[in-house]
Amino acid sequence: MNCTSYSRSLLISLIFLGILFLTGCWSSNEIDKLSVYVGVALDTGKVTDIENKLEEQGGRYPKKDLMTSTIQILTPQAAGAANKGGQSKQKPYANISETGDSLFEMIREVSLRTDKPLIGHHLKVVVIGDDLARNNNIEHLLDFFFRDNDIRPSCLVFMSSGRAIETLKSKSPDDVPAFKIAGIADNQYRISKILPPMSLGKLKGEMQSGSSFLLQNVISANGEMKFAGAAVIQGKTKKLLGFLDEQQLNGVIWLTGKGKGGLVKSFDEMMGRLITYEIKSMKSTIHAYVDGNDISFRAVIKSEGRLIENWTAKGAPSKNKFLRRAEKAFEQEVEQMIDEVLKKTQKDMGVDVLGFGNRLRIEHPNTWEKVKRDWDKTFREATVKLEVKLSIEDYGAIIDSSIAAD
Repeated sequence: MNCTSYSRSLLISLIFLGILFLTGCWSSNEIDKLSVYVGVALDTGKVTDIENKLEEQGGRYPKKDLMTSTIQILTPQAAGAANKGGQSKQKPYANISETGDSLFEMIREVSLRTDKPLIGHHLKVVVIGDDLARNNNIEHLLDFFFRDNDIRPSCLVFMSSGRAIETLKSKSPDDVPAFKIAGIADNQYRISKILPPMSLGKLKGEMQSGSSFLLQNVISANGEMKFAGAAVIQGKTKKLLGFLDEQQLNGVIWLTGKGKGGLVKSFDEMMGRLITYEIKSMKSTIHAYVDGNDISFRAVIKSEGRLIENWTAKGAPSKNKFLRRAEKAFEQEVEQMIDEVLKKTQKDMGVDVLGFGNRLRIEHPNTWEKVKRDWDKTFREATVKLEVKLSIEDYGAIIDSSIAAD
């Protein structure tokens, strides 16, 4: 083959390959011909009006253990108008509810109500209502999401103290509730009342370990939502056991050292005025100790931060004395939060959602093998000692004139 023929063959090959790349995916569909769903809410079954109509016609298959799934679908026309600065009478999302006993069947039933096939590649959040979670194994409820290849393991899972469908509603014409929930989960660096996100991939590992764990709780009223505390999931039953309030969740974050930011509010014991500590760093170290049949733990929590708010009167006794007093006040607040969450989880609920069992497994594997089958019961009797040390490193962006120098 001469040079000219070789060059011509190479050019033809390159053109052919270019045409292949330009075609994209052979099986692709235009986005405006698909229903992209971004959020799912799961609740105890509540038959909808259209399903009542089917019931009257005798067209329903027998079902049991009913649950209602609400699927949040993006509406591209409304979202496009909002992006162009225009006004749209249509919200950027639509919620479609189905009731049944098979989640997969309910999702396929949506095809009877819309001409656009559902696509789950962009599913952001799954929210489970508390009534459903108290009476059903969460692993069973989420089995479809674990198995479906269209759904990414990064999808986040939440609990709702109330009907989950309410968290997928918004009174703002521009909000997509599923996106908003996922966005609030990213605010962990701002406040220590948000758990590290629980993805489907991470949740599957928690389920397989058999340990009790926490899910972030979301509440909603009149189209407004808020993260409020955490749901306690019992490892053995994989059902909802109860809830921690916001202050108790704050204690969880401090004890586990998983906080990325936040604050501690207290009052100066001498002046009786407000002082606030901004968290810059947080670290927790837990060690397990075994003495015969007695198991105990020692948790050391350290933090550095700044005095970000100070309402004490000017002319406080001295800078060093005031700072030591403030640090002590903040330390007492943290200890109180941790004591409260220990009482709630260890004594009242009788579950370990704080990772003590994992520390025992790592440091005393032989003991762990003896107690792991009934660890929650053993944990009830374990002693936990705390040591909290907070250091005020600076006073914010100004020189605090309310603190007199030595």
